[in-house]
Amino acid sequence: MSYDRVKQAAKLTIGTKQAMKTVEQSQATEVFIAKDADPRITIKIVNLCKKFGVKVTYVDSMKMLGKACGIDVGAAVAAVVNE
Repeated sequence: MSYDRVKQAAKLTIGTKQAMKTVEQSQATEVFIAKDADPRITIKIVNLCKKFGVKVTYVDSMKMLGKACGIDVGAAVAAVVNE
């Protein structure tokens, strides 16, 4: 399951703005996006990932994505950082 890949990642950036910076700096290997997040927020990161050739994986819930990232609130976007 996708949440396991998030939990196993050595380094993550959480949140749309931070994930976008990571993608723009060519440091992201994969971006996870919650299906229940606001599309007006996530469309920018999806387009950026297409431009930079970063894999996008959709997960069901912001709450579960936040939990997988180790935070107590929901997360719309999380990016796995390439070390």
